[in-house]
Amino acid sequence: MIQAVIVDVDDTLCLTEAACFDLENEVLAGLGREPMSRAVHLETWGEPLLGAMPKRSLGLDVGQFATAYQQVLRRYVIDGRLDTMAPENLHALDQLVLAGRTVMLLTSRTAAEVEHLLAPDHVLAQRVSAVYHADNTRFGKPDPRVFDELLTATGLAPQQCVYVGDSPGDAQAAAGAGLHFIACLQSGVRKRADFDVRHVSAFIHAFPELVEVVLRPDRWHS
Repeated sequence: MIQAVIVDVDDTLCLTEAACFDLENEVLAGLGREPMSRAVHLETWGEPLLGAMPKRSLGLDVGQFATAYQQVLRRYVIDGRLDTMAPENLHALDQLVLAGRTVMLLTSRTAAEVEHLLAPDHVLAQRVSAVYHADNTRFGKPDPRVFDELLTATGLAPQQCVYVGDSPGDAQAAAGAGLHFIACLQSGVRKRADFDVRHVSAFIHAFPELVEVVLRPDRWHS
């Protein structure tokens, strides 16, 4: 039986690609730089932000961008333009917890990028038991060792865990670590054909479908 459900943030728990595209271009504009194209953003979506930005804006001073980004990020969060949690997604997390599953997050974001999600009054506070990010894991996706800290801290075996994400890199990391993987296609950014099916236990088209899939692993195709 699956004991732990580990959830990616961007374009899995909440749909963020379009909002991040606007946010990052607003930061670039504030630095006097040309906007990136949506095609470039999509091509590099899923990579850690500061690693992707030099590809999105050639010659960018990443340190300068990072400083400006935090200010704009806070405004987007306050205005409800980023990381808005759909009620049906929160309900799905509640159902998983009520069913006795441990829910955790694992994301490529940095601590600064998830700081607001860790606030004690955030809607995730009573639903998520731990958050793993770029600053408390030694490795990043698609390296399967990104799950090392989580598995060590919980004492869970990989086969007791399922990771839910939206990218082939998510699938590669989970499969390499021996975890089950569920691909969420809700954002529309990626299709089934983008994934190596050997790495995917099941596909879902909307996050709330996760509950039934997790509770019925006998229906998985692998």
